[in-house]
Amino acid sequence: GGADSVAFSTGVTGARLSLNTPTVFNSALNFRQFWDGRAASLDEQVDGPLLSKDEMGSTWPAVLTVLRGDAGYTRAFTRSYPQGIDESSVKDAIASFEASLSTPDAPFDLFLAGDANAIDARARRGYELFTSYGCSACHQGRGVGGNMFQKLGVMADYFADRGHETAADQGRFNVTHDESDRHVFKVPSLRNVALTAPYLHDGSVETLDGVIRVMARYQLGRDVDANDVSALVAFLETLSGRYDG
Repeated sequence: GGADSVAFSTGVTGARLSLNTPTVFNSALNFRQFWDGRAASLDEQVDGPLLSKDEMGSTWPAVLTVLRGDAGYTRAFTRSYPQGIDESSVKDAIASFEASLSTPDAPFDLFLAGDANAIDARARRGYELFTSYGCSACHQGRGVGGNMFQKLGVMADYFADRGHETAADQGRFNVTHDESDRHVFKVPSLRNVALTAPYLHDGSVETLDGVIRVMARYQLGRDVDANDVSALVAFLETLSGRYDG
């Protein structure tokens, strides 16, 4: 699924990170990077984990020294970049690789392209519910999300109910310091969502049916019965694409 299947990743110091790691697949479709949107591009995103003391705990001088000391990397960079190995070329190489990590031809893609048999009746019912409930107001576009910010807890106070609020829970507020951005996060892409548990920025929900119920309650202000949850799960499972390397 392009992530590590745990609530919080472990960094170089052994410390647990404060936010769930998003999938790298289809990250080029995101309008911003990170849950709080603090990076405007994949190139800019590279600094985040690399320089974070809790993630990779490195520096650009250290990285460049290692890469320039490797003959294979030196040859490869010289072929691809006139300047050879420097911060900009390393960022571009990483971002170019990440941009290649797309997963096309999900069953739902094939359905939208005209193959009526690409998804079954239960998944089609789930798609109808997904649009009629209003899920598609935020989970939209090519990434089925990833192209806007939204507050977590539109219809009820998610953080009061969960308790033990953390600095990471402040979301985009940590970037803008604008009160209207408190508890606001980038809406995640739903592509491959069946493969990327656990869910939410805090990794607190283990299953698709669980996160559907949480989103319905806190974003839409409604309870969803078991039949509708099952149909929505069936639809979300059709968003898993193909990665061929």
